Amino acid sequence: MAVSARPIRVAIVDDSATIRKLVALELARHRDIDLVGEAEHPYQARVMIKSINPDVLILDIEMPHMNGLDFLKKIMALRPMPVLMFSSLTRRGAGAALEALSIGAVDCLGKTPTLATDGTLQQIAPLVRMAAGATLAQPRVQNAGAGSGFRNRGRIVLIGSSTGGVDALEQVIGGFPAACPPTLITQHMPAEFLRSFSARLNGMCAPEVRLAEEGAPLREGTVFLAPGGDFHLALDGRATPVCRLDPRDKVSGHRPSVDVLFRSAVPHAGRVVAAILTGMGADGAQGMLELRGAGARTIAQDRDSCTVFGMPRVALENGGAERAVPLQRIAPTLLELCMQPGLQTA
Repeated sequence: MAVSARPIRVAIVDDSATIRKLVALELARHRDIDLVGEAEHPYQARVMIKSINPDVLILDIEMPHMNGLDFLKKIMALRPMPVLMFSSLTRRGAGAALEALSIGAVDCLGKTPTLATDGTLQQIAPLVRMAAGATLAQPRVQNAGAGSGFRNRGRIVLIGSSTGGVDALEQVIGGFPAACPPTLITQHMPAEFLRSFSARLNGMCAPEVRLAEEGAPLREGTVFLAPGGDFHLALDGRATPVCRLDPRDKVSGHRPSVDVLFRSAVPHAGRVVAAILTGMGADGAQGMLELRGAGARTIAQDRDSCTVFGMPRVALENGGAERAVPLQRIAPTLLELCMQPGLQTA
C-alpha cells in the first residue's frame, strides 16, 4: 500500500478574525491541507513562521503595525516561501496586489465584500496546492535590449500568461523597444487588477501599454492588454487586423482566454509570433497548435523559469510551441523572430 504524501502545511496572517475563521473552515474540508498557524499581524507572524515553517503562507496586504507588502519583502529576502496574497479589489488594493506579485508572491486572491458566499473561498484550496508546487521567482536577469537596428518585418506578437505572469510580463515587455511590434496580451487576472496592471506596465516599459478597446487599430509601439471582465481579447479577421472584444462565455476555463486570442489570429498566422508564458492549466496550448499549423512562429517559457509550468508544458507536449526559451531570452527571441519577414495569409 502506497504511503500518501503529507498534507500541505498552511499558515495565515490577517488582522480579521472573521477572515481567518472563514479560511480555516474552508481548508478544513480538504484532507490534503492542514492549517497549522494563524497570526493577526506580521510581528506575530515572524515568530510563528520560525516555529512552524509552513509550506504556504496566506498573507493579507492591509494590516496594522506593518503592511503585507513590507512583510513580503522581508520574507522573500530572508526566508523565501510560496505566498498567496489577499487584497481588496479597489484601485489601491489592485496596485498593491500587483506590487506583491512583482516582489515574488505566487498569486493574489481578491478579498470581496461577499467573500463567504460568492465562491471566492472555494478558490483557496486549489491555489494552495498550486503554490505548494510553484517555483519561487528568481532574481531578475537584465534582458539584452533591442539595439537601434531592430526593425519589425510586419509581424504581430501575441502573448498568453497566467500565474506568475505579472513578473514575467514586466520582464518581457520591459525588454521591448519603444517601437516594438504590435503586441496583444491575454493575462488571467480580474478586470480590476488588469486596469492597474496596464498602467503599471505603461509606466515602467518603453512601449505604450493600454487596455484593448473594440476596433483599436494595431500599430507599432503599442501593447494591448485584454481588459478582462465580460470580454475576451481577439483579432478581427479582416485584412487589416484590429482589436475585438469578444463577449462569449469562458473558454478553456477562462475569460479572458488565451485560446480565444490565439485562434482569432489564425487567418493572420503567417505574420504572427506567439509566446505562452508561466501559468496553471492548459489555456492557449490548443490555440497555439492551430496557429503553428497555419504558419505562425511559436515559443514557450521553459520549466526552470516558470512559476507554474502548466500552460507552457502542454504547449510543448502537444507540439504547439516550437521550443522552450528561458524567461530572460523571451523578449530577444520574439524580437529576433519579428525581424524575419512574415507571410501574408489574410
